[in-house]
Amino acid sequence: QVEMVESGGGLVQAGGSLRLSCAASGRIVTVLSMGWFRQAPGKEREFVAGITWTGGTRYADSVKGRFTISRDNAKKMGFLQMSSLEPEDTAVYYCAATQYRTSDVYTSSSQYYYWGLGTQVTVSS
Repeated sequence: QVEMVESGGGLVQAGGSLRLSCAASGRIVTVLSMGWFRQAPGKEREFVAGITWTGGTRYADSVKGRFTISRDNAKKMGFLQMSSLEPEDTAVYYCAATQYRTSDVYTSSSQYYYWGLGTQVTVSS
């Protein structure tokens, strides 16, 4: 069984930065692809960034150049460094992991099996 717990959300002014963390538990988590998704009120959950267990990454166009995803397999941690934040980035952010080892970064939430409960990020203008 794999559990994911996000932390690091909060309130920040536009132009500011936040670093989200995702603590994962479970023996095989280090070989699973991890992803960050977000969901704003009234909107569907959307892909933000993903990373394979070997470090391959993929980003949504809306966050390219502003967000950086990383992971520390030894510590079973995932991170999302967010810079130049905009009010449009306000959402609940979720980390997720695939069920099996893969070399792909999936952008569809249906490809992820394990999910955290989310952390709120609010960007004020």
